[in-house]
Amino acid sequence: MRYLDPKNDLVFKKVFGNHTYILTSFLNALLPLSDDQRVVSIEYLPAELVPDIPIIKNSIVDVRCVDNFGRYFIVEMQMLWTDSFKSRVLFNASKAYVRQLDKSIEYKGLKPVYALSLINEIFDSESDSFYHHYKLVHTEDKSKTIDGLQLVFVEIPKFKQKNISEKKLTVLWMRYMSEIENGQEMIDEVLLKELQSVPEIADALELTKESGYTKAELEAYDKYWDSIRTEKTLIADAEAKGELKGKIEGKIEVILNGFENNLSTPVLATITKISEQDVIRILQDNKKM
Repeated sequence: MRYLDPKNDLVFKKVFGNHTYILTSFLNALLPLSDDQRVVSIEYLPAELVPDIPIIKNSIVDVRCVDNFGRYFIVEMQMLWTDSFKSRVLFNASKAYVRQLDKSIEYKGLKPVYALSLINEIFDSESDSFYHHYKLVHTEDKSKTIDGLQLVFVEIPKFKQKNISEKKLTVLWMRYMSEIENGQEMIDEVLLKELQSVPEIADALELTKESGYTKAELEAYDKYWDSIRTEKTLIADAEAKGELKGKIEGKIEVILNGFENNLSTPVLATITKISEQDVIRILQDNKKM
């Protein structure tokens, strides 16, 4: 039996975008909700268009829903990470919050919005935690909060089952998201038994089986991975160019001052540790040559 990766947009939408009871279980496992706040039922909302992040086109998949308490949830699967993502998620959640307001609703009637973002990369290397929860909190008295927007970022690659204190449902859903990988031929029997112990996860697992997909869907599935690989290359190239630009810009003043003091191009290249071609370009751009 071959399994598909649930992080792929096609599978993610089929699992979480078409089965409310599965998404309900997932939300209860991964959101910071107390027992009396648990999601009981949800209904899907249409996705909204939000500003594109430069370069990234295909790496974001989102599912939107509202629950029995009127709370809004935005669930995103992000394959790639840039610093723009946090701003995008905040914008997206804020817009969902504001759009509740119309002539028939007062401010006090606004319901909370939760944005749950699953990231397939490590973006916070300074923390060992895979779970990052943001909300409006009084800076001196942490017990005082303002309900409205709550953002949760989950770093999938950081998740480790051992030595973890999370509740069982959270652990099992995280193992489903992190251990069912692209083209996996079989699942460890112990893991399979544990995943199947929760009906919603068992059904989600069934929905990742390759046999349940058409030829056209499998072609779309493979095409998605190709697009992710292309985006990773573009991001890496952009970051490399940015690093080079920063590296050179920090030495422009040294080059210009050295040129004014009759230092040669080879000497300036040696001092600044950049190529002679870059030294010449900087001098030409500043009309020194």
